Amino acid sequence: MAHHRASESKREQFRRYLEKSGVLDTITSVLVALYEETDKPNNALDFIKLHLGAAGLEPADTEALRMELADLQQKCNLLMAENKELRNKLMQYESSPDNGAAE
Repeated sequence: MAHHRASESKREQFRRYLEKSGVLDTITSVLVALYEETDKPNNALDFIKLHLGAAGLEPADTEALRMELADLQQKCNLLMAENKELRNKLMQYESSPDNGAAE
């Protein structure tokens, strides 16, 4: 009987810990959101992960990815400009009238 009370006490401590840290409120709100979904997702676990943020990235990772994205966009823009310039040069050579006569 004493063992049963000790485990009840541990459970109660754990429940208070979860409540104090906001875990219970967060899980409850995610489950309510899932319940209120008119079109239930095929994978409820993915829905929960997404809404809990488990599927997301940490802020540091997000910032690093944003910086990488900006860098890659800049490189892409430079390559697009270079591509356009090279296409224009190619068109000049292809449309040159004395191109075929010199050979």
